[in-house]
Amino acid sequence: MSAPLLEARALTMRFGGVTALDALDLVVNEHEILGLLGPNGSGKTTFFNVVTGLYAATSGQVLLDGKLLTRQSPQAVYRAGVTRTFQRSRLSLPLTVFDNVAIGQTQHLNQGLIFNLLQRKALRAQFEQTVEQVHALLQTFSSSMAAKMWQPAGSLSMIDRRRVEVCRALISNPRLVLLDEPSAGMTHDETRELMDDILKVRAQLSPFTVVIIEHEMGVIQRITQRCVVLNYGKKIAEGSFDEITRDPEVQVAYLGQEVAA
Repeated sequence: MSAPLLEARALTMRFGGVTALDALDLVVNEHEILGLLGPNGSGKTTFFNVVTGLYAATSGQVLLDGKLLTRQSPQAVYRAGVTRTFQRSRLSLPLTVFDNVAIGQTQHLNQGLIFNLLQRKALRAQFEQTVEQVHALLQTFSSSMAAKMWQPAGSLSMIDRRRVEVCRALISNPRLVLLDEPSAGMTHDETRELMDDILKVRAQLSPFTVVIIEHEMGVIQRITQRCVVLNYGKKIAEGSFDEITRDPEVQVAYLGQEVAA
């Protein structure tokens, strides 16, 4: 069996007297779509924040391809090939769709003062290449998205804003994409449409690995190969969607169902 792409070993995150992650062991295999589930406050988003360097773990390790990722800066994590979206929209609404997507590529662009002031032909070529990359990625979602590339992000519908956020996470060709409740603020039909888009793009591009936090159980059932369920920062279940929904501890902690004695 091949080594996992991402591995958390005894990962712990404390905020004062609150333990958000409690010696968590978790693996993500390359090319899979993993669902990360649990009630509010169970540690799901904290896990994303620790992996991406927004929080420094209290103890434990995060490894990507066997290389230590723990306590790396967000920029270093990005360069290693890990990107993410956020539950609450992080778009700059006055900026264009192009600007918002291209922001996800800035770590790979030459931003030096000499390059920008003196190497104007190279700067223009870099810009034109970025325009092509952003347009191609938007086109992969839909031709209508590509046609909106120079419109302000604030003029878009909620589902199109979510598409832009996913494109921003994908523009750097990451190996691992962390999606934090991509359906937030959308209808069931919009959620279904966005998931169709993500699966289509994933099939057309390199098969990047996905970890998705999502409360829409229909989404999890449809797109994931495996699920991990957290409660109070601990892993309480792991397996296929059908397996974890039959687990008595999951039914009590997450689904709010009482289990008969």
